[in-house]
Amino acid sequence: MAAFVSRYAQAFLDVVTERKLDTAALDAQFADFEATLAGSPELKTFFANPAIPAAQKVAILDKLNEKIGLQKELRNLLAVLINNDRIGLVLEVAASYRILLQQRLGIRQAEIVTARALAADEKKSLLEGVGKLAGTRVEASFTEDASILGGAVVRIGSTVYDGSVRGRLERLKEVLVAG
Repeated sequence: MAAFVSRYAQAFLDVVTERKLDTAALDAQFADFEATLAGSPELKTFFANPAIPAAQKVAILDKLNEKIGLQKELRNLLAVLINNDRIGLVLEVAASYRILLQQRLGIRQAEIVTARALAADEKKSLLEGVGKLAGTRVEASFTEDASILGGAVVRIGSTVYDGSVRGRLERLKEVLVAG
């Protein structure tokens, strides 16, 4: 990731924090803009075309904004990206902003692998336990892998907590072979 991506994201986060803006609403608006770009190759090509003046691109952004209703601060970020010929990296700026926001809010990302699909109450309970283990609030993505047999494998950053049946069996095998 280019260094300037995180600078744009950090500057936007500073504005959001300073003005106490609704981060959930901004995230939804960012997602709407991303979906609009993804759904229209013509629009993506238009914004990426260096032969089209930035003022014309901003005018199209403003027309688009009438339909999707971006907050002024997000619209301004997009206009700055256009004016600095960086709009092609808007997805990276959005991803970096989301990571920085979660860091500021003390939220850690976790990947949780279970042997079967979990019910909502089971997910909630597991997330609470993982949050206590991590010492912070955790947002997680859940995947299934029947090969772990049971239990769960949790990855938070570079740390892996293996509470799977397969993991326990492998550790028991190591103890038996070593002993």
